[in-house]
Amino acid sequence: QVQLVESGGGLVQPGGSLRLSCAASGFTFSGEFMSWVRQRPGADLTWVADITTGGGSTDYADSVKGRFTISRDDTKNMLYLQMNNLKPEDTGVYYCTKGYAREIIGQGTQVTVSS
Repeated sequence: QVQLVESGGGLVQPGGSLRLSCAASGFTFSGEFMSWVRQRPGADLTWVADITTGGGSTDYADSVKGRFTISRDDTKNMLYLQMNNLKPEDTGVYYCTKGYAREIIGQGTQVTVSS
């Protein structure tokens, strides 16, 4: 069945970095538009970044532009989010999503930015 398994979250100090990973299975990963979204404490889900098939184009929310980088490895069915210069407002649960509808399938990974 279709699975997306996020990992790589944790506790980091402001200014630090984390690299999130998403392992995809059960569908043709290389043919799918993929995204990261996040849910901050007490808030709705918000979009973070998109990547097109083949990684030819990426797009980012203004709040993370210049700090986060989305990438994919179609040979490994993996999606990544490199997060640098993390801020407390980046705290939340991060989900990778499948398709233009940004379907959430996995459990997410918790990112906490705090001193």
